[in-house]
Amino acid sequence: MRKPLIAGNWKMFKTLDEAGAYAGDLARRISDVDSTEILVCPPFVYLQTLVQAFEGSPVKIGSQNVFWEDSGAFTGEISAPMLRSIGASYAIIGHSERRQFFGETDETVNKRLLAALRGGLTPIVCVGETLEQREAGKTFAVIEAQVKRGLSGIDTDRASSLVVAYEPVWAIGTGKTATPEIAQESHSFIRGLLKDLFGDETAGLVRILYGGSVKGDNIDSLMARADIDGALVGGASLDAASFERIIRFKGQ
Repeated sequence: MRKPLIAGNWKMFKTLDEAGAYAGDLARRISDVDSTEILVCPPFVYLQTLVQAFEGSPVKIGSQNVFWEDSGAFTGEISAPMLRSIGASYAIIGHSERRQFFGETDETVNKRLLAALRGGLTPIVCVGETLEQREAGKTFAVIEAQVKRGLSGIDTDRASSLVVAYEPVWAIGTGKTATPEIAQESHSFIRGLLKDLFGDETAGLVRILYGGSVKGDNIDSLMARADIDGALVGGASLDAASFERIIRFKGQ
């Protein structure tokens, strides 16, 4: 069985004081949770603070990005060894906003993925189509290209530790959510691609998250689907109470 993973992506929100207050609130709320893995991905500047704030709680900490070299003259970048050294355990890679605003490509996603695995981080690799691509009937072609290029060069042993996040770009921050049927269809397709790449056993171990306007009122129906193993949560993860509701989805 794949242990569900609920990951909160804070994006560029919260001050230091707000981050600290949130950590205390969430830690109290979910201290008894053990059936679901919980992850918070804050801005880089709060990573170490939150690692310390959540110590002794079920919450793990991840980064919103990672660079593809371990060290060097790369001003402004953060490497996997740096992240591991402060206690981060996950890294989001290839989020649609990175692709849209910062020139991320399937090739750079692959380089970051290899670096994350090399550095001992669990990567969350994001894939998904835009509204234009969906309306043009290109959803599966886009996902297939992103998965195959993004996961190129990964051997079967390392592939089992991957996390893939399906995030239809048209549903991110728009209030629109893919129906559970649409999400399951894409997740099942991704699972099939993973089987082609790594075999049935490994594909069965990989968790596939749904991301795109996940909230307390849709998490239960999403998590009821066979190939939806968790959620990559944006805005609803910024409030401890709403994030708790998602973490405590029904049907566990």
